[in-house]
Amino acid sequence: MLSTELSILLPAFLAGLLVLATHVPLGQLVLERGIVFIDLAIAQVAGLGVVAADAMGWEPRGWPVQVSAVSAALISAAFLLWSERRMGALQEAVIGVVFVVAASTELILLGFNPHGAEHLKDLLVGQILWVEPRQLIPVALVYAAVLIGVVLFDLRRQRLLFYLLFAVTITASVQLIGVFLVFASLILPALAAVSVPRYRLSFGYLVGLAGYAVGLVASFVADLPTGAAIVCALAVTSALAAGIVQLIGLRAMP
Repeated sequence: MLSTELSILLPAFLAGLLVLATHVPLGQLVLERGIVFIDLAIAQVAGLGVVAADAMGWEPRGWPVQVSAVSAALISAAFLLWSERRMGALQEAVIGVVFVVAASTELILLGFNPHGAEHLKDLLVGQILWVEPRQLIPVALVYAAVLIGVVLFDLRRQRLLFYLLFAVTITASVQLIGVFLVFASLILPALAAVSVPRYRLSFGYLVGLAGYAVGLVASFVADLPTGAAIVCALAVTSALAAGIVQLIGLRAMP
């Protein structure tokens, strides 16, 4: 019984670790730049690429679907970079428009699919509990390349590279864990770490790790939707961590 539980939970937990490896530092950059909802917009567009590929009858796990999703995400990232340079004060509004148009287009395409509601649910909340180990290998390679870019380059200044890496990361993550969990993994650990600027990266990783662990166990024990359970667990652990920081005055530590 224990081996069966581990065979299900362990790949999901490893998927969470992979996601956090890239999403925590990228989420902190997103907060710094004040473009919090960019991940939702690009994630939705990447999902639209998946839906469009499905509408054309392409194999769900095939390379054409990946190309479609990455292409859609890169096009949206290029557009958002262009709008940031020319309409900086309106960037959040532009991001919102990209999100709602992509979501509406998805609904139109899924309306022609008898399993459209199921596909939409998978895109939004994901199927992390049923991730297979072999799925993690290509994702790990993509994330490794992204982390190299994060470490070697100043993404605060190099906007083009930031948008490129962000789009590629989000595309891989959406198909692995869903839109909602992508957003939560980027923003909630980053928010929790705001009060500890000297340790924010390690603190964000710890908060994210706790959220994934609690959410996975809770979903398995109580038979809850896994993606939604992890999102809620991340929210709770982030709020508790931020509260503890304020209570013990960790901000003032050397």
